[in-house]
Amino acid sequence: MTSSAPEFIPESTPDDAVQAHAFDPPGRSHQISPVFNDAELERLRRYGQLRHFADGAVLFEAGNSSFGMLVILAGRVAITRHEVMGQDTLLREVGRGHFIAEVAQLSGRPTLVNGSAVGAVELLDISSESLRALIVAEAEMGERIVRALILRRVGLIESNSGGPVLVGPRGNANMFQLQSFLSSNGHPHTVLDPDNDTAAAALRTRYQPAAHEWPLVVCPDGKVMKNPGNADLGRCLGMLPDLSGDKIFDVLVVGAGPAGLATAVYAASEGLSVLALEQRAYGGQAGASARIENYLGFPTGISGRALAGRAYVQAQKFGVEVATPANAAKLECDSWPLRLTLTDGVTVCARTVVLSCGARYRRPSLANLKTYEGRGIYYWASPIEAKLCRQEEIILVGGGNSAGQAAVFLSGHAARVHMVIRGAGLAASMSSYLIERIAATPNITLHTHTEIIALEGDDDGLSEVRWRNNQTGEEADCAVRRVFLFVGADPNTDWLQDCAVAVDAQGFIRTGFDVTRAECSKLGDKPISPAELPERAALETSVPGVFAIGDVRAGSTKRVAAAVGEGAAVVSQIHSFLARLPADAAS
Repeated sequence: MTSSAPEFIPESTPDDAVQAHAFDPPGRSHQISPVFNDAELERLRRYGQLRHFADGAVLFEAGNSSFGMLVILAGRVAITRHEVMGQDTLLREVGRGHFIAEVAQLSGRPTLVNGSAVGAVELLDISSESLRALIVAEAEMGERIVRALILRRVGLIESNSGGPVLVGPRGNANMFQLQSFLSSNGHPHTVLDPDNDTAAAALRTRYQPAAHEWPLVVCPDGKVMKNPGNADLGRCLGMLPDLSGDKIFDVLVVGAGPAGLATAVYAASEGLSVLALEQRAYGGQAGASARIENYLGFPTGISGRALAGRAYVQAQKFGVEVATPANAAKLECDSWPLRLTLTDGVTVCARTVVLSCGARYRRPSLANLKTYEGRGIYYWASPIEAKLCRQEEIILVGGGNSAGQAAVFLSGHAARVHMVIRGAGLAASMSSYLIERIAATPNITLHTHTEIIALEGDDDGLSEVRWRNNQTGEEADCAVRRVFLFVGADPNTDWLQDCAVAVDAQGFIRTGFDVTRAECSKLGDKPISPAELPERAALETSVPGVFAIGDVRAGSTKRVAAAVGEGAAVVSQIHSFLARLPADAAS
């Protein structure tokens, strides 16, 4: 069995524990399972509804029941999980003063486990909305609750408890994609090989999947799916909620990278209703950073996933609705309210839209590239990929900071990292501290003026790479099975063609004075006074009420700190825009 822990740990946890995915149940049992005293239980009563259950009654079911937090006042509750073949396993029993909840309950998602009454049970049923109000209003208790929720999520992952079970043969590309999707979103899951596990083998016998139907996925409610896409898996787990209602959000954030998460947190904490759409995993490209060492306040560094994970929980704490994976297909800017249509046809409405959709990984023009994606070609360097290349020689293409961080991280697992760049060196595109670290790492070899020109493989995936030195013209074949591509990214703006959002020649979104200057340039020599210029905020696009922040914005500084700063700054500009709306539109 394998699992991958999310890197969101409470702020009081040492950063070295975060990097090591530390989880110490004996040492943290008081944090994982805090017990409320009588006075605290009395304070909690005003947040919940009193409910009674008879012995043996089902309180909640994995994948079907949603609640915020259940606080036990009398009796005991048995918590179980579904196994691969349908049987249940007892995880633990809890009694008076304990509470039942996990990170998913902050946003009303289905529970990952089952619960039943042991004896007569009396409890407080606190809704997700009331739970978030409790966390904010009762600061000391709220801190203990949030810390417990996060550590429980880590515990579920470390113990392979809850979440979906992925069953498939070793090396299956579809299995890797689903595992990477779940890991990047900090979601517990278990991976079983039918050739090595009897329960997985029995599942294979029952469902008889064809080659293209691997992997089998067992949802927390026991439902079995054959090779689901990310969206189907997201619906199974409640990560992709039903957005087909007629609710109009104050703020619609497209992209949950550092910029988008910052907007979500600040906007929701100031009372605005916020929906955040993310096409793959919160954290964006920053989530692929193995260690960020120049972000203010983290002198020992922090991984991109750890930083994003904390922000993600923080957003849920303030009531942000997050939908993953949700791919934006079309933005309609000529009607009110603004309307955004997803690739599945669902349309959501909002008074303002914040475009923090970042960039898409650039793919080199190589034959067979798609054939080996997930089977030797990777665009991410997480612990999952690190395990795949243990004690192997690998190639990493790219010379930016993300490439440098990935090279250093992977060098701790691979036998040798061949770092390939087209230029003469790293100084033009990489921070000096990373250049020094790469030079000091004995198993990283830098190949300058070099590029990959061909990929070859076998039934197991990529097996050989041909590269060429562009100065000497010399070509060579390398027997490597793992290639990591960090060759830059293009702005994710092609879906905005139906909207009048102005972009520059490279496709990045113009904002503020950049928009005004571009509009004035179209007037030629026609004189124009400052009073005639449109009133536009610094981060507002050419479309009123549509803002752009982070990497997708023209002229932005491609740093996590800058993205977070823009995410915070845009909220005040949103308030100003909403304040100027006519009364009927604002309501």
